[in-house]
Amino acid sequence: MVTKIKSTIEVIGDDKKESLGLLHVYTGDGKGKTSSALGLGLRAVGNNLRVYMIQFLKSGETGEIKSIKSLNNMEIVQYGMDALKEKQSKLNDFSAETKDKGPTKFRFLPDVDEKEAARMGLEHATHILKSEEYDVIILDEINVALEKELITMKQFKEFLSFNKNTEIVCTGRDAPQELIDIADYVSEIKNIKHPWQRGVVARKGIDY
Repeated sequence: MVTKIKSTIEVIGDDKKESLGLLHVYTGDGKGKTSSALGLGLRAVGNNLRVYMIQFLKSGETGEIKSIKSLNNMEIVQYGMDALKEKQSKLNDFSAETKDKGPTKFRFLPDVDEKEAARMGLEHATHILKSEEYDVIILDEINVALEKELITMKQFKEFLSFNKNTEIVCTGRDAPQELIDIADYVSEIKNIKHPWQRGVVARKGIDY
């Protein structure tokens, strides 16, 4: 319900970096979880905060990867198994960048094939957190990795134990209840209608 304002309300904000360090969860079956995290990241960069985004279970060059390359204070890496394989391939094949890959395709590997990549992603996130070089860390699709038990809540809580003043953002459907319980912000994005339901495939620039 929208609040109707009848007289002026003034709210004082907190500009101190020392106040950072809360945990966000964006979950639900609707579109917009990653988009919300990216919006928060853009806002943070606009306020001279440094942002690091790790995408679990994802591979392929999406629009956000291209956009983030132009931002000075935001970085993004993917820890889907296919993304790691492609990165290694590029190290050994300098022509890989110029190969015609044809139309965009999405490949979803069995959970067992993604487990090692997810573990490596959390290990990398821990390294980034410990460095204290970033003010915001976005863990895209980590909710799914936790629900599938590719990463355990025990491992995730150990990661959180190293946090001092870094804002942590977790995205993905089916966030485990244990994660919801310890989070400071929890937003559930509900699917009411989606064009996929009538056969419209993912569209470049809108869905990826």
